[in-house]
Amino acid sequence: MKDADPGLFGPESVTWQMHGDPMMWVAGVRALYLQALHPRAVRGVIQNSDFRNDAWGRLMRTASFVGTLTYGTTEAAEKAGARVRRIHRMLKAKDPATGEVYGVDEPALLLWVHCAEVDSYLQVQRRSGFPLTDAQADRYVAENRASARLVGLDPADVPATTAQLAAYFERVRPELAAGAEASEVDDFLRSPPVPALLVPARALLWRRVAALAYQSLPPYAHELYGRPAPSPHTVDRRLRVTGTALRRVPARLRWQLPPQHILKAMARLGPDSRPAPYKLRRQAAILDGPGRLRGRRSDGGDSTRWRRPG
Repeated sequence: MKDADPGLFGPESVTWQMHGDPMMWVAGVRALYLQALHPRAVRGVIQNSDFRNDAWGRLMRTASFVGTLTYGTTEAAEKAGARVRRIHRMLKAKDPATGEVYGVDEPALLLWVHCAEVDSYLQVQRRSGFPLTDAQADRYVAENRASARLVGLDPADVPATTAQLAAYFERVRPELAAGAEASEVDDFLRSPPVPALLVPARALLWRRVAALAYQSLPPYAHELYGRPAPSPHTVDRRLRVTGTALRRVPARLRWQLPPQHILKAMARLGPDSRPAPYKLRRQAAILDGPGRLRGRRSDGGDSTRWRRPG
C-alpha cells in the first residue's frame, strides 16, 4: 500500500527478491557448514546452545530472523536485531586450550557469521540458476550491511561488494580449522536426531539437502573437513536441477509454511510486492553503474546515513 512501511530493504531490493527463493534452505545449511570452520565462532555455538536436541527449532528461529529482517516492518526488524544483540551480550565461550573466556559478540566473530551467510546465499542462488548480474550481486552484498548493523557491526567494517567479500575470506582463511566442534556440526548436519516418524524423511530429503550444501562449499572447506566433494561442474549441475525442481512448487504453496513473512508483507504492501526472479531481470536493464540503481541508495538501509543500533 502507498504509505505502508517497506522495512529495511523493500520490494525494489535484490534481497527482497532473492530471499523468497526456495534454494535459501540449501544456502542456509551451507552457511552452517562454513561458519563451523571458525574455531572461536563455532565454540560459542556449541557451548551456548542445544542445537543437537532442537535442530528444527533452531533452523526455524534462524529462518524467522532472516524473514523478519527481509520482509518485516522496520520496527519489527529493529526489535529482532535488538533481541539478538541482547542475547549475544550475555553469552561467553571458553577456549579449552588456553582457558580464555570471550564474548560471542566479538566484532570479528559477528563479521565471520555475517560474511559466511551472505556468501552462502549468493553462491547457492547464483549457481542454482537464480538470475543475478554481477552488479546485482554487489548490490546484494551492500544491502545486507543493514543486517550486519542489526547484529551489532559497524557497516563501514563490512564488505560492500563481492570483491571485498572474497578479499575478506582470503584474509581470514589462516584462522580456519576443522576441530572437534566443526566435526560435531558436520556429524549433526549429516544426520540430525529426529522423531522416529521422521526418520524416512531425513533419509529421503534432509541428507540430500545437507549433502548438496556441503558439496557447494569452497574447495578449502572440503580440505579442512577432510571429506571429498564432486567437481564444481557436477555440483553446479546438481544445484541447477534442484533449483529448477523446487521453483516448480507454486510460490503461494511454499509461502504458506510458518511464519509466512512473505504473505504478511504482501498483505501490508499489496500484491505488486510479490518477490519474483523476473523482477531482477527487469531491474538489470536500468542499472546505472556497478551495483547502483537509479534513484536507489546503496547503503542497504532506509536512510542516506547509517544509524547505530540502540
